[in-house]
Amino acid sequence: MAVNNHKIIIITAPSGAGKTSIVHYLLQKYPDQLAFSVSAATRKPREKEVSGRDYYFMSEDEFKQKIHQNEFVEWEMVYEGKYYGTLQSEIQRIWNMNKMPVLDIDVKGALRILERYPDCSLSLFIQPPSVDELKKRLQSRGTETAASLAARVNKASYELSFKDHFHHIVINKDLNAACAETEEIIINYLNS
Repeated sequence: MAVNNHKIIIITAPSGAGKTSIVHYLLQKYPDQLAFSVSAATRKPREKEVSGRDYYFMSEDEFKQKIHQNEFVEWEMVYEGKYYGTLQSEIQRIWNMNKMPVLDIDVKGALRILERYPDCSLSLFIQPPSVDELKKRLQSRGTETAASLAARVNKASYELSFKDHFHHIVINKDLNAACAETEEIIINYLNS
C-alpha cells in the first residue's frame, strides 16, 4: 500500500456502530502506513484507557485554553461538559512519521475536517443496521446509565441524517464484512 503523507482518513459513526473496531482492524493490518490520530477529551478515562494512546485526557480548562490558542483542527462539546477535539499537532505528528492519520471521530467533527481538508480527506460513515441494534450494542458495553444510553441513541438518530455528506457509507451488519469493505475503499484511495 502506497502512502501519501498528506492524506487523511476519517471514520465516523454514531457511538456503538463499530467504527473503533474497524479502525483497530486497519491499524493492526497496516501499522507501517496508518497511524491512529489520538483525540483530546475532557471525559474521565474508562478502565484500561491510557492518556496519549486512547485520548489526550485533559481538564475542561486546559481544553478551552487550547481552543483559544487555535490548537484544534476541530472540536465540539459532544455531551454536556464533555469536549472532544483533534489537535493540529496530532495530524502533523503523524504526517512527520510519513504515515497517514486515521481519525475515529464523531459526525460533526468529521464534517469540520472535511471542510478544512477537502482535497486530501477520505471519509467513511459506518452505519449500524438499525437504531435498535445500535441500542443493543451500547447496552452490551455495560458503560451506560439509562440517561446516557437514551442520550446516545437520540444523538445517533440525529447523526444518521448526515450519512450522505460522506464519501462512503459502510453498513456494519457483520463486523468482518464491514472491515473488509472499509479496507478495500482505503486501499483504492491510497493507490489513487
